[in-house]
Amino acid sequence: MRAKAGDPPRTMAQKVLSGRASDPTLAADLVSVRVDQVALSAAPVRVVADALAAGMKKASAEVAVVYSTRPVSAPGQSGGDADVPPEALAAGLVLARAGAGFAAPVHLERFASPARLCVTDDPRLVSSGGAGMLTLAVSAAELARALATGTIEMRPPQSLQIVLAGKLRPFVCARDAALELVRRGVGDMVRRIEEQRGAPVVLELSGPGARLLSASERAVVCSIAPELGAASAVFVSDERTEVYLRDQRRSKAYRALVPDAGAQPAAVVNVDLGAIDPLLVDEAGAVRPVRDLAGRPVSQVILGADGATLRDLFAVATLLKSKRVAGGVDWLFAPPSRQTLEALAAEGALADLLATGARLVEPDARVFSGELYPAPPTGVSVRTFDPAPRARMGLVTSPETLAYAVAHGVVGDPRSFKRPVRVTVPRVLPTDDVLLVTEKERRLEADPKRGALAPTAVAPWKPGTLDVVSAPPAKGAAGPVAVACATLEDVRAVSAMVDSAPGLVRAIVAPFVPSATVTRLSAAGVFVLSAKEPGKKVDVAAAVAGQKGAPAWLARGAERGWLSGAPSSSARLKR
Repeated sequence: MRAKAGDPPRTMAQKVLSGRASDPTLAADLVSVRVDQVALSAAPVRVVADALAAGMKKASAEVAVVYSTRPVSAPGQSGGDADVPPEALAAGLVLARAGAGFAAPVHLERFASPARLCVTDDPRLVSSGGAGMLTLAVSAAELARALATGTIEMRPPQSLQIVLAGKLRPFVCARDAALELVRRGVGDMVRRIEEQRGAPVVLELSGPGARLLSASERAVVCSIAPELGAASAVFVSDERTEVYLRDQRRSKAYRALVPDAGAQPAAVVNVDLGAIDPLLVDEAGAVRPVRDLAGRPVSQVILGADGATLRDLFAVATLLKSKRVAGGVDWLFAPPSRQTLEALAAEGALADLLATGARLVEPDARVFSGELYPAPPTGVSVRTFDPAPRARMGLVTSPETLAYAVAHGVVGDPRSFKRPVRVTVPRVLPTDDVLLVTEKERRLEADPKRGALAPTAVAPWKPGTLDVVSAPPAKGAAGPVAVACATLEDVRAVSAMVDSAPGLVRAIVAPFVPSATVTRLSAAGVFVLSAKEPGKKVDVAAAVAGQKGAPAWLARGAERGWLSGAPSSSARLKR
């Protein structure tokens, strides 16, 4: 994207947003922005119902996708595509059926487009920034607005530029580069920028080292943004992006995206990829060198999900060829997408993985929370993907570190393998989207027993005193309540559940809440308050009135108006 003559130098996030914003200068506290893509996976029924109630006939976004995330079912539970409303297809949404893969890698492969804006209810999809697309997690109310009107309201972001230099060494991969950002304290820098400027932060990654990473490797690095408190992450869109899109038979989607010379980010971080060692996240959530935990017995390994690239999977298959899984290790393989599974099968790598003792598992989102395949009571679990907030399930490592655990039954440095692997990723990839369904391909007949989708109704509530709880309440618990959040991970856990249980949590109280999360929770009818020690009760009315000694209300401008009576998104759209 080229700047017009006379425009000030802009960062990549500013370039994406300014051409879509009601205020191209992005000077207002809150701006209306046109959306290119909508991706639903957490609460599609609610979003589609609210959008239909707001008058949606056809989705206004260029691309709208709903992901079926629960292919595994048990007695009394829904599975397959049962959690996807049939009305979604009639409204022009694409259905990614059960078995298509985990939402983030599938969206990267089939839909992510450079220099576009995507909104989603799943923060894991910020990994689409690996293809140069700016992806923001917003509330169900804003997603319904995006489907019905094609726009959302958001705070203009600040950019934190990360300049990558050097080249990853053998047995060090993109997951290690992502963990290096955590180890270097990028999360602390994000928080300082937030506190100084009151704006969400977007990580912008560029530099000579970035040119050596594939789009899928870049996506793994971007996936760490939510854990750092950033609203999103985006890489430059260059020749590597163009090659990736060409391999996906989507070359027409390519657009170049680089920051303008002279653009002023809020801060700059320099990272030498060549200086990174194999890293892991321990049970306490700290990033440490693998050698610190060498020798720890391993009882479970899970490869794949949205934490491994196709190159990583070929590397693991090569490292483990002619080997057998160590005794006492439960060895699970969750293919990121149907495309990666077919590519591995075509090249014989899938047979090599199965020969070591790997078990194939379905791409079910409950893998992230530990509802499926929880960590065993003894030994340690090793996984290649970030767990859901508050779902500590063992160690998070790179795929090559995981391969060492499979072969030896203990944690160890993958550089202990005799020789580095040379992997050639096939350029001809399977792109037959058999599990991506549109209205033209399959018309779902409405179930007469189902009835019409009902828009979300949130009971009116006037700000008053709430009981403070220390953990997100279970769905169906008595409410409303305020939740005290001591850490960013606690804030992320509450933010992930408010859309599925509207009206239960009416306020959160935390020392720090990222600006993008303030906007997201405010749109969901949740008061976001700042205080270090909230006590057993919190007076929301005092915070709203700005009384001395009360917690600070973090919502701004129009965000405060959204909370008047906590209306449903459909009612809000009609105002």
